[in-house]
Amino acid sequence: MKKLLLIALTLNFTLLIAQRPQGQRPNIKVTGIVIDKDSGEPLEYATLVLQSVRNPEQVTGGITNLEGVFEVEAPAGMYNISIEYISYKTFKKEKQLLRTNTDLGKIVLAIDVEQLAEIEVIAEKTTVELRLDKKIYNVGKDLTVSGGTVSDVLDNVPSVSVDVEGNVQLRGNDDVRILINGKPSAITGLNSTEALRQLPAESIEKVEVITSPSARYDAEGSGGIINIILRRSKLQGLNGAITTNLGYPNSAGINGNINYRTGDLNIFTNAGYNYRERPGNSFNDTDFFDATGTFTNSIREERAFERIRKGYNLNFGVEWYVNKTASITQSIFLRNSDNNNETTNSFFQTDNLGTTSSGFRFDPEAEDDKTFQYSFNYDKQFNGNSDHKLTFAFQYETSDESEESLIIQNDFDSESVETIVDQRRVFLQSDYVVPIGESGQFELGYRGDFNQLNTDYTVVFISPTIDELGITDPSNVLNYKETINAIYTQFGTKIKQFSFLSGLRYESTRLIINQIETGDFNRNNFDGLFPTLNLNYEFSETESIQFGYNRRIRRPRSRFLNPFPSRSSPTNLFQGNPNLTPSFSNQVDFGYLKRYKKLTLNSSIYFARATDVITFITEDTGEDTVFDGEQVSIIRRTPVNLARNDRYGFEMNTNYRPTKKWNINGNVNLFNLITRGDFNGQNFDADNLSWFVRLNNKITLPGSVDWQTRLFYRGPSETAQTKNQGIFSMSLAFSKDLFKEKASLAFNVSDVFNSRRRVSETVTPFFTSDSEFQFRVRSYNLSFTYRFNQKKKRTQGGQRDSDGGDEFEG
Repeated sequence: MKKLLLIALTLNFTLLIAQRPQGQRPNIKVTGIVIDKDSGEPLEYATLVLQSVRNPEQVTGGITNLEGVFEVEAPAGMYNISIEYISYKTFKKEKQLLRTNTDLGKIVLAIDVEQLAEIEVIAEKTTVELRLDKKIYNVGKDLTVSGGTVSDVLDNVPSVSVDVEGNVQLRGNDDVRILINGKPSAITGLNSTEALRQLPAESIEKVEVITSPSARYDAEGSGGIINIILRRSKLQGLNGAITTNLGYPNSAGINGNINYRTGDLNIFTNAGYNYRERPGNSFNDTDFFDATGTFTNSIREERAFERIRKGYNLNFGVEWYVNKTASITQSIFLRNSDNNNETTNSFFQTDNLGTTSSGFRFDPEAEDDKTFQYSFNYDKQFNGNSDHKLTFAFQYETSDESEESLIIQNDFDSESVETIVDQRRVFLQSDYVVPIGESGQFELGYRGDFNQLNTDYTVVFISPTIDELGITDPSNVLNYKETINAIYTQFGTKIKQFSFLSGLRYESTRLIINQIETGDFNRNNFDGLFPTLNLNYEFSETESIQFGYNRRIRRPRSRFLNPFPSRSSPTNLFQGNPNLTPSFSNQVDFGYLKRYKKLTLNSSIYFARATDVITFITEDTGEDTVFDGEQVSIIRRTPVNLARNDRYGFEMNTNYRPTKKWNINGNVNLFNLITRGDFNGQNFDADNLSWFVRLNNKITLPGSVDWQTRLFYRGPSETAQTKNQGIFSMSLAFSKDLFKEKASLAFNVSDVFNSRRRVSETVTPFFTSDSEFQFRVRSYNLSFTYRFNQKKKRTQGGQRDSDGGDEFEG
């Protein structure tokens, strides 16, 4: 009887199982509450992770609400349970069989003391990370740039300086290649200088300064490469930060970075809106002479700039971990800028008889910039080895810019100017990296950059007419195409204390310059081999020496090649040179690093020799224009190739921490520039010894208020035609953490003494000119940052960062 009953029960159970759809298990609910062990307060945004024991790739989970409560649905089964919260010890329960709704109850998380200590060490040690071919600077603790722009950040990075016009220089060299996340990017727009002034500083995670680039990087940029890494968290759950700022001259903005990771998906975004007013001023006093050296006339121009920058930017992406060894990342970037520039010129002219006259020119320019970028990245690791991988990157970009202005001169409509620029770019790159032996690594890759740029420049002269002015019509349409294909390979290894990375890159460049108005059509094709070598020897964990060699190229930009003039005033214009050829350079760099208990020293000696150097000269065009009834000479600024340029220098970076609450770091760069060459019978030989010094002092005052002071001085410089005086500036910043470090309030003053201005003197056989230029005046900024599920000092553990890199990462 018992046997029959057992058989009947078995049959009934089998029938019940058969009636359930194949493979489907009932859903259950997992609930609980997460609190802080010390305070007893609920932890918002803590992350619950349920990982199937049978199928580890099946992961589900959720986050806690404001009350620290979570409720997650999942199929019944056996799970490994973990609850994570940044800077807290992870709660774990393994192989838990969940058949019905389960309440995990009150889960208490304690601060991870070891992790906090690790955070403190990471935050307080020198911000320099060394690779064989680059230095990495973490910029998150720089108070003087809070609420500022990317341009402000770069101006505080060792080895880097930004002049008063916003041009970025690396060791005093303005031929710098700027990359975003390792690639050329539409984020920097058609005008990288202007774009860097509009992107918020809060979008940057770190900056890589690459003075001796490996073969992985394109050979463009004789000064080196600056690679800007954007913020992107990979922590579980929802986390991020929002910053708002107000300033004077009038400025306001809101910027945020938010990440949400659940299971195999990581969603990240950086977004913001900014409004900034940037007043500036300049003057130019020029005396003209005839062929005998006799004074003919002089013109003094006084300019006032009123610039308004407003617009939004959005970077949104999704990273999908396909499995444990592969991931796909897709992202889009949008920027829309609506800018207004009002330039007021006052002219004062004196002839050789002492007769004076004056004039007035008002140029209200409306500028609209739109940028779109789509990126696709695939990362595949083999056999679970992160050193054995294949990566592929695709990027499509569009940038459109329009500028319109109706210029008023002496209370009459003078001329209408319109510039329309559109750019389309496709970028491809694929890398294969394979380990060789215990510490070796071989890499092979391809990179393609396909760029098309169209510029429509239209000028309509109203009064006086172009015939009355007697000048060349500057209206023109330029079609410019640039195609660069590159293949490269490199090998690196480490033998005890010695490391090296050697590589070879081949680049094929094809340029097409098509002048629609004149029918001129030019092709400029050139190929090149670019070897690289980087060596490192470690005497100990605290002392090492480095050597780097690489060959670089400086290609002429489209604006440098466009022969049609663009005017900044009736008497000054810029004109490209279609006969420009690329400049090639060879560079060597010797470095020394020594770390003491409280002091870190990082020094370099470098030398570079470039041929066919692209140099800007100023000359009399030989044309005159009518100004207030008088004939006035027109001055042209144009790029030319000179014979040779030698640059050598010494650099020292120091970081000193006398106490836990006091940190000092400094950067000194001394360089000598020797130029040799002739153009149109004029000698342009010049010897220029210059330097810049940067000092940052940060101290924590009573009440946990951080105070940072930055001092910067750029020494005098000189070319064959122009002498520039030294420039000094100082910035101050104060910061206070609030709400248990969930928020920070910062106040900074940029250029305290309003002294950041360029003063120069230019001497040529036909004129002399004294000038002064101040791009922006002293400014004040107040910013407030709130962080959720994100500590002020973030850990670096537990993240797979494709932008960071190992010993041989390029």
